[in-house]
Amino acid sequence: MARIPFSFPETVDEVSARLVATGVVAMGTAYIATHSTLILGVMVYGFAARVGFGPRFSPLARIVTQIVRPRLTKVASREVAGPPKRFAQGIGLAFCATALFFALKGSAGAATVVVVALLGAASLEAFAGFCAGCWAYRQIMHAGLIPADSCEACNDLAKRPRKTPSPA
Repeated sequence: MARIPFSFPETVDEVSARLVATGVVAMGTAYIATHSTLILGVMVYGFAARVGFGPRFSPLARIVTQIVRPRLTKVASREVAGPPKRFAQGIGLAFCATALFFALKGSAGAATVVVVALLGAASLEAFAGFCAGCWAYRQIMHAGLIPADSCEACNDLAKRPRKTPSPA
């Protein structure tokens, strides 16, 4: 299948995804420490870029895939399905956009609560390898609200031919 130039990858390297989540944790923590709406704006842009195009236009994902990940040669890549990761990035975008909205309206407390919730999910991905958005995607797919053919890899990633995975 030919890849559309600005599409989200069909598969992603889980290590790269976890490293991006670590960057989200760092930026969210920086927001909580400073209450800088600029940080939230950068986070919103990063999530939007990753939802729309994968790592191509996200500064955080570019740093991870082009600088950090290549230096981790002893850590084997693990290919995971792209659609659940894209869904998870969409949830992250919704959280960050909500936090930015609250911050711009002067509700720093509400923005902080939303960022703390985002940090919880990003920390699970970064440090435990559990993607809450991916889990939710699969639950929604199994409930029949997302067609099963939207992510054939979700159904049977192990039987797919191995190829060089695209970064997160």
